Amino acid sequence: MIQESQESPQLDAHGNLKHFLTIEGLSRELLIEILEKAEGFVSVAQQAVKKVPLCRGKVIANLFFENSTRTRTTFELAAKRLSADVLNLNISTSATAKGETLLDTLRNLEAMHVDMFVVRHASSGTTHFMARHAHPHSSIVNAGDGGHSHPTQAMLDMFTIRRHKGDFSRLSVAIVGDIMHSRVARSQMLALKTLGVPDVRVIAPRTLLPTHVEEAFGVSAHHDLREGIRDADVVIMLRIQRERMNSALLPSEHEYFHLFGLTEKRLATAKPDVTVMHPGPINRGVEMDSQVADGERSVILEQVSNGIAVRMAVMSMCIGTQNSRAQAAGEDHV
Repeated sequence: MIQESQESPQLDAHGNLKHFLTIEGLSRELLIEILEKAEGFVSVAQQAVKKVPLCRGKVIANLFFENSTRTRTTFELAAKRLSADVLNLNISTSATAKGETLLDTLRNLEAMHVDMFVVRHASSGTTHFMARHAHPHSSIVNAGDGGHSHPTQAMLDMFTIRRHKGDFSRLSVAIVGDIMHSRVARSQMLALKTLGVPDVRVIAPRTLLPTHVEEAFGVSAHHDLREGIRDADVVIMLRIQRERMNSALLPSEHEYFHLFGLTEKRLATAKPDVTVMHPGPINRGVEMDSQVADGERSVILEQVSNGIAVRMAVMSMCIGTQNSRAQAAGEDHV
C-alpha cells in the first residue's frame, strides 16, 4: 500500500491518482494506466456526440495565471467531453488581481463546490502548495508551474511516441533546446526514464544545459545537433523563449538556428523513420524550418489532438478517486 505524504500528495492511501502534479515519484504502472485510458478516449472525437458521462455533475475550474492557448483549450475540451461543468476564471479581472491570496481564491472556489482545479502558474511549486491545502475531496492538476513541471504535456508526448514507436525499451529519444529553463523537458526526461527508454539525450548550447543533468536524470548531454540526434528514433524540439536572447544566454535567433535549428539536412543523421515532435508554439526559422515542421515525419498537430485524450484520462482518474473516497465515506456512515 502506498501511503500519502506531505512531500508527494499525488496518490491516495490505495495508490490511486488523487492529484496530478509531477511525473516524479509516479510508477511505470501508473503512467501506463494513463496511456491506456487515453487510448480509450481517442475515439470520442469521432463520435457524433463527442461526450462521455464520466464527470457528469462535476465542476472543473481552469485557473491560468499564465497565458496559454493549446493547454487551456485542450483542458477545457477534455473536461467538456467528460460532461463536466467548466469554469474559466479570468485572472486579469479576478480578485487575485486585486490582492486576494491564492489560498483565499482556492477556498472561495471550493465554497462554490468546485471539484477540480487545473492550474498554470509562473511560480514553481504552486500546485503542490494548493494540493496540500485543498479540501480532501478536491483535485489539483498541474498545467505548468514555473520551470518545474508540465506533466500532462509529457504524458501526451509519451502517448504520441507510443502510438508511433510502440515499445519504449528499444528507443533513442533526443530532446533539443532550452533544457535548463524548460518544465516540459524536465517532465519528458522523467517520463521517458520511468517508462524504460534506455537512451535519452539532451542537446543544447552549454549555456542552456543545467549542470549535472546527466547524473540527475540519467541522460546523455550533447552540444552538437548532428551528433546528438544520430540514429535517434524520436527528436523533440523545444521552444526557445526570446528572453534568453535578451539575457545573453544565446547570441541571436539566427545564430541559434545556424547551430541548433532542425533542417532536413541535419535530420538525415537520425533514423529514416524518425518522429519529429514539438510542444508548441513553434518559432519557425529558430527551432526548425517549415519543411521539417510540416513534413511527413512531423507529428506536431497530432500531439495537440492527443493532448485532449490524455487530459481526459488524467481528469477521469482523479475524479474516479474522488468518487471512491466519497463512496467509502458514505459507507462509513451507514
